[in-house]
Amino acid sequence: MPAFNYVATDARGKEVRGVVEAETQALAINQVREMKFFPLRVTERRVRRAKARPGPKGGGGMQMQIKIPFLTGRVRSKQLTPFTRQLSTLIDAGLPLVRSLGVLRNQMKPCALKDILGTVAQDVEGGSTFSEALAKHPRVFSRLFINMVRAGEVGGVLDKVLQRLSEFAEKSAALIRKIKGAMVYPTLVIVVIVGVLIVIFKFVMPTFIQMFSEMEQELPGTTLFLIKVSNFVQTSKVLLIPAVIVAVAILFKIIKKTGKGGYAIDKIKLRLPILGPLTQKMVVARFSRILGTLISSGVPILQALAITKETAGNEVVARAVANVHDSIREGESIAGPLESSGAFPPLVSNMIDVGEETGNLDQMLMKVADTYDDEVDVAVTGLTSIMEPVLIIFMGVIVGFIVISLFLPLIGMAMQMG
Repeated sequence: MPAFNYVATDARGKEVRGVVEAETQALAINQVREMKFFPLRVTERRVRRAKARPGPKGGGGMQMQIKIPFLTGRVRSKQLTPFTRQLSTLIDAGLPLVRSLGVLRNQMKPCALKDILGTVAQDVEGGSTFSEALAKHPRVFSRLFINMVRAGEVGGVLDKVLQRLSEFAEKSAALIRKIKGAMVYPTLVIVVIVGVLIVIFKFVMPTFIQMFSEMEQELPGTTLFLIKVSNFVQTSKVLLIPAVIVAVAILFKIIKKTGKGGYAIDKIKLRLPILGPLTQKMVVARFSRILGTLISSGVPILQALAITKETAGNEVVARAVANVHDSIREGESIAGPLESSGAFPPLVSNMIDVGEETGNLDQMLMKVADTYDDEVDVAVTGLTSIMEPVLIIFMGVIVGFIVISLFLPLIGMAMQMG
């Protein structure tokens, strides 16, 4: 009998995993529900088989299909967001779900999402719910997406939930675009600075070094420093610089994956002089929008907090959300643990406290998200306007230092000859 792996949540919102045996996936889902669990993902366990070698040409041997994991089946957000909005529009117009999926699939060019939608439509026709069909593709549809769709199915408001999902994705993408756009100019200036330095030390400095070697006078300390840097650049040891940068980046990622290391790094990010407040605003906006979107879509509060914890993007906030989860389970409020975590400004905890008292927590969370999105936009614009003159001055100081250091010996020699 086939075996199925399941991921579900219990009555308290805690995630549980296990294995059940059933003839079909639908029966396996029913078994999970009979255990008083809320199924999130139920997938059949695959038995590993020996790879078949390709048979000779013209023979009946099995042909091997090679897939590159990182190049196949990838769906970008700019494809998923329009699909979500269009599906919401079609369902709101009264079209059945399967037909809506077929309409959207037929208008797509060949891509991974088109193939996945074909599989999803077949599963729905076979008796699975839309959320269960989406849960079979966790690399494409996030837990946030799947759980909101499940809540929309239960409440009969799938079209509205899909619209909220598309709005959430569009606002998140707009924020990312603003930050990336703000980083274009500083990155370009840094590349120019590095390029100018490479040209100077690789091609210009050797001529000056030869000239200085013929001069019978003591060179200034700044000139000697430039000569040492130029000699270093001329040797193969200069390759150590990118190697060290790559090694530090790898070490940083390894440390970040550990529980304590990731928490320490994220805590440092929140306390940096200039970038810290900006990071905090981004994290608060993301937390508020995700939790507000889930609650307004009908997802139970404990389950919504569990999803928000996984998608927080910051370990400090994730731990604060975990404390909130425990607090809610014990019958307490949300605002208290948020305020004590230190990751949220007092304004946020106060607004959430008011939202709890008035019964408009989802609306208050969305207002917090909108407020901090605007503050992030203002902060990014201000930071960009400050960085532009700072980088130009920095570039001028470096070039001026090099020019003065190179010409000081020549000026000294001219004064001696005069």
